[in-house]
Amino acid sequence: MGSDGTILLAGGGTGGHLYPGISVAAALKSIWPEVRPLFLVTEREIDEVILQPTGFEFIKQSIVPPVKSISGLLAFWKSWRETKDLVRGVLNERDVKAVLGLGGYAAGVAVKLAAQKGIPAAVVNPDVIPGKANQYLMKYARAVCCQFEETRAHVSAANQPKLKMTGCPIRPEMETLPARNDAARRLGLNPDRMTLVITGASLGAQTVNEAVLATLPKLKAEGKMEGWQVLHLAGRDHGQVVKAAYIQNGIGATVVDFTPEMADVWAVADMAISRSGASSCAELTACGVPSILMPYPYHKDMHQRANARVLEAGGAALILDDEKDAKKNSAKLEPMLGLLCDAPRRQQMADAAKKLGKPDAAEQVAKVIRGMVG
Repeated sequence: MGSDGTILLAGGGTGGHLYPGISVAAALKSIWPEVRPLFLVTEREIDEVILQPTGFEFIKQSIVPPVKSISGLLAFWKSWRETKDLVRGVLNERDVKAVLGLGGYAAGVAVKLAAQKGIPAAVVNPDVIPGKANQYLMKYARAVCCQFEETRAHVSAANQPKLKMTGCPIRPEMETLPARNDAARRLGLNPDRMTLVITGASLGAQTVNEAVLATLPKLKAEGKMEGWQVLHLAGRDHGQVVKAAYIQNGIGATVVDFTPEMADVWAVADMAISRSGASSCAELTACGVPSILMPYPYHKDMHQRANARVLEAGGAALILDDEKDAKKNSAKLEPMLGLLCDAPRRQQMADAAKKLGKPDAAEQVAKVIRGMVG
């Protein structure tokens, strides 16, 4: 394999797609130093924000998600044709050894064209239920890297032999978390207070934010927040509103829109309220964080709920089904937050989370790619 060998990592639009890819790219460089990872991403701002600090090369694709309307489908097919031209150029100009689809619509063109050219392709499938894009791409992939054994029930017999239970890659710095005191200092937190982390993943989650903001004032009045501090990752579009709500309710909280330093976040987390996207589940389990999970309620297949059920069954999490209404969600969240006063149960959940975690997943996926290349 020459020094100019390239691995394409295609996907983007959310941190849930990109962070696993970044971890795999780092693992590839570790086991194959001369390889050059190249990301094919979307034109969404979050992709550049996440990738720019890594130093990995990336190219923006014009691909957009399919929308079920005449104008939406026309836009999708136009962007697909434009992206095909871009990807063909990359495949012709670079010594591409393999392609890894990171999930979603932005992975499709690269995986399909690579397979048609005889270049080995794999896809990362971190959710229990494969999305439409991954279901479509499995026939082109030589390997499907999965987080959950439960995925087998959702894959055709023809694709079963391709499944590799690697886990979902997490960021390298999470494999060994930093010291709590150091992480707390960097985040502006008190290392001697327990920390409740609220996060809706990289883009935030309005209904998670609203449920928490409707619940915490009562918990504070009842004294259940004694000894706790709040770190709230509100999302880029929600930060100011969330911060103002804490001030209005007289609750001290550290509110940030977004941070790439999630290793610090999980190092200080004693409990979390979170969505149950694949990356969030992978991080919570690898880092041993007990959680209350609010699966994203707008997906037709409810795949985040399927993810959450694995953690719930393993004793690592509670599930709060998001009813999209702050008052209803708060009524369900309040009794669950009895965990704030139940240290033994939190410890049991943390231990259970650790048992489910696969912190070496990035290395396992990198080995799958290396093995495909030969």
